[in-house]
Amino acid sequence: MLQSYIKQILSLYNYIDAIVMVDTNGIIRYSDNFRTDIYNLYSEEIIGKYICDIYPQLNEHNSSLLKVLKSGKAILNETQHLVNYKQIEIDAVNSTFSLKSGNKIIGAVEISAYIDPEKQRKNITLQFKKRNDDKSDYYNIDDIITNAPNMIDIKKKILKISKSNSPILIYGDTGTGKEMIAQSIHKNSTRSSKPFISQNCAAIPSTLLESILFGTLKGSYTGAENRKGLFESADGGTLFLDEINSMEISMQAKLLKAIENQEIRRIGSTESIKVNVRIISAVNKPPLESIIENKLREDLFYRIGVIQINLPNLKDRKNDIEFLSEHFIREYNKKMKKSIIGLDESVKKIFKNYNWPGNIRELKNVIESCFNLTYDNIIKVDDLPDYMFSIKRDTLNIPDIITSEKSLTELIENYEKDIIEYAMKNSHNITEAAKILKISRQALNYKLSKYNMKK
Repeated sequence: MLQSYIKQILSLYNYIDAIVMVDTNGIIRYSDNFRTDIYNLYSEEIIGKYICDIYPQLNEHNSSLLKVLKSGKAILNETQHLVNYKQIEIDAVNSTFSLKSGNKIIGAVEISAYIDPEKQRKNITLQFKKRNDDKSDYYNIDDIITNAPNMIDIKKKILKISKSNSPILIYGDTGTGKEMIAQSIHKNSTRSSKPFISQNCAAIPSTLLESILFGTLKGSYTGAENRKGLFESADGGTLFLDEINSMEISMQAKLLKAIENQEIRRIGSTESIKVNVRIISAVNKPPLESIIENKLREDLFYRIGVIQINLPNLKDRKNDIEFLSEHFIREYNKKMKKSIIGLDESVKKIFKNYNWPGNIRELKNVIESCFNLTYDNIIKVDDLPDYMFSIKRDTLNIPDIITSEKSLTELIENYEKDIIEYAMKNSHNITEAAKILKISRQALNYKLSKYNMKK
């Protein structure tokens, strides 16, 4: 769970020389040193060890990681001089954050920028990346490629709701295209000339997320500078908050207040700043389920969900599977300078019956993978990733062993028949079904005869 925070944190800063993450016992669970030319310490040397064993001069009173574990409060842009167990010295500017699951601290993470005298990197701070606001990069409604009636209805809905200023909540599983929908709404709105700013709320410590959203006042804490938050940066435009159900409940209360009052306060400031922002939020679980699980405040849900869009999974857009495949084939033909003409009929059948847990993103990645592997001008079964042929329990009609009155032999035979039936349904012929089952063609023929199943 701790490592799920890494990608988000790395994406927020202009440069990071090192990152270290510890659990609640101060044991290093993740480490990466990107500048071994400045500081010769490698991850494999320290992972699994106590932080104070790596830096013997540290203890629970002076270690920023251990202090944050205890207090839960972030320490930002603190200059430290460290000597590790190999007697190698380094000066660095560190920012340290607690990691929480709900209200429980589960670890701490520290990011570092080394002070390198030879390169005059002395008066430095860890600064957030500047957000790209190139309006030509926004998705538009024409970028929503679909031939499915349920998605065509959503495109019509987008055109209708774009002109409103009411908050919108998008629900969809991973890979269904939530940000594309959000950008399309913005692009068709009266706010299209203003910024569209996106922030994924998952895996970001509450203290850090608060400063990202609301900004900071110089001197409000160690290393703090005058900096706009996303609400100010998006003023007049649209702020898209993805995976809002992953935001800590305490932070959701602050967000609700900002949305209702249409004003924010930078951290450390007593001055309120008026903002004019349309909020589009997204969740990757059913909203009511998130409320029941105490992952989403009910009052926040009613505030951000004035208009709701539910995105269907790709498996529920059967008309789109081949349609999108053809679109991605054209796209990768241009990118990779190839001349793939389409999908083999057997592949079409597999695609149609496959569950697509990763939705459109997975389909696009599968097509890209096939482009790298195929020797022909058509995508064939042999080009598909192996994982697509693994058979999952939830795709089979398997009885509950506990309540079944059948013998073990009967149960096993029933399982085998279900598995064979699944493989035959998802293949064009016996040879392909045998590949799915990872058995020989002869063995499959024998089993089909044994169970009186159609070949």
